[in-house]
Amino acid sequence: MLVLGIETSCDETGVALYDSEDGLLAHALFSQVEMHADYGGVVPELASRDHVRKLLPLCDQVLQEAGRQRRDLEGVVYTAGPGLVGALMVGGSVAHALGFALGVPVLGVHHMEGHLLAPMLEDKPPAFPFVALLVSGGHTQLVEVDGIGQYQLLGESVDDAAGEAFDKAAKMLGLDYPGGPRVSALAEKGRDGVYRFPRPMTDRPGLEFSFSGLKTYTLNTITEAEQAGTLDDQVRADIARAFEAAVVDTLVIKCRRALEQTGCKRLVVAGGVSANRRLREALEAKVGKLGGSVYYARPEFCTDNGAMIAYAGCQRLLAGQRDGERIVAVPRWPMDTLPPLTASRTQGLAD
Repeated sequence: MLVLGIETSCDETGVALYDSEDGLLAHALFSQVEMHADYGGVVPELASRDHVRKLLPLCDQVLQEAGRQRRDLEGVVYTAGPGLVGALMVGGSVAHALGFALGVPVLGVHHMEGHLLAPMLEDKPPAFPFVALLVSGGHTQLVEVDGIGQYQLLGESVDDAAGEAFDKAAKMLGLDYPGGPRVSALAEKGRDGVYRFPRPMTDRPGLEFSFSGLKTYTLNTITEAEQAGTLDDQVRADIARAFEAAVVDTLVIKCRRALEQTGCKRLVVAGGVSANRRLREALEAKVGKLGGSVYYARPEFCTDNGAMIAYAGCQRLLAGQRDGERIVAVPRWPMDTLPPLTASRTQGLAD
């Protein structure tokens, strides 16, 4: 089944062409980061307008790269949520228009399910079951995954997501948007042990996260250095390193607990923060000691992209799921409400 996948949930326009027999054929991505950097964050109306400008040219680009034409498509899938409602409507409108014109099925896909399944695009995908850490600008969740659509939420952030905390810390340190990569780059210049920040909610049982207090601790540390007249470039780097270390350690501790609680030996890490080098190194070391394995998507598929939507949507189209005539746009959408797929219709691996 040849499927066109469309991602427009926030500030990146992603399109991909996926074939159920031949795999990923082509993908393209346009990032709006430079446009939103002037405002220090995503402006929803500007994001929606830019999706309108970029989406159809990207669709034509991936078809041309794959040597296919629109009439070859057998399905169109798009991100239906969670996300910015205006941006979601752009992708949904284009998907439904293409589906209607071509007479092929259309389906709205859950954005976080796309992230969760992105490692399935790799040469050595994880087998079910596994524990997934979904860590991005809007989500920090631990999920037990027995198959596509078979999700049990183990824990999530009660306030800021990890990626959001990175962005807020970046603003405090005077860094530009997007904050996460810039904090990590600054942390490379920091010195170990100069500051030690708390590891929130690790001194009690459970798998919930909270990064709001860590944000406040960071702000207080910066303020104290400013008042003491010691806040120079090196101190900023030291603070960035301490902040990153606290987030990484917190995520690693919670992942260990989740693996021990479920008895799983496989950990999937997905979402934009999964590209963080220190997080990957720490998780691989900890999970390796437990006799397990860690799986990621390639760096280009850690952030929002069309390939993950095309893959996830293709699995559900193969299982017979379809949209009705109405465009689906769901800004808030719990992933554990998704219907499960039977093992026979799932293209992921299983034990």
